[in-house]
Amino acid sequence: EIKLADLQYVIDTCNKNYPTLRKLKVLFGQLYEYALKNDVCNKNYSEYVDVVKHKNKNPNKNERTKFEKSEVERLWDLKDDKYYQIILILIYNGCRISEFLDLKKENVHLEEQYFDVIASKTENGIRKVPIADKLLPFYRNWYESCPECEYLLHTEDGKHFKYRNYYDSYWHPLVEQLGINRTPHCTRHTCISMLSEAGVQDTTIKKIVGHSGAMTLTEK
Repeated sequence: EIKLADLQYVIDTCNKNYPTLRKLKVLFGQLYEYALKNDVCNKNYSEYVDVVKHKNKNPNKNERTKFEKSEVERLWDLKDDKYYQIILILIYNGCRISEFLDLKKENVHLEEQYFDVIASKTENGIRKVPIADKLLPFYRNWYESCPECEYLLHTEDGKHFKYRNYYDSYWHPLVEQLGINRTPHCTRHTCISMLSEAGVQDTTIKKIVGHSGAMTLTEK
């Protein structure tokens, strides 16, 4: 009973960015391939779904703004709270939230002040990330807080953080409490901006945050 208008309505109203819309169209295609094979329907409407008209729109753009200096200062005022520490750590290491939630203690080198990202969204994301001096105590606190957990960050009962759990139960309430509308991805933008303002070379910034895919041949 599903028609083209129904599929297009999903695309037009889901408020996702263009790469996600393309994935949705691929999913529609896979569903129809299965349906055609099994005589559920006799026409593939997914072929006619238009995602290109959304190509230059980014509904999540407002969610990717950096933290203002005054907001970072407020976070430092709350540094004794271990969950605000996580936000500060992310602001100063530039990691994708998934990379940091999946970081295991065996890849954290406190004495040498760096950690290895060994699982990343991209091949270029495999890298060494420096630990800033003033953040080192926070890393140590988390490292030592739950000896039986293999991950640096963990839930109250020592379990691995899943993104949805972290975002819904920790991140969102903390930033809402401060009256700040930011997503974890904003910490990455903030880090890049702060490194740039501090005069760090673009090549070094890309290496720290795992953006080497955007490097020129000379930079590589």
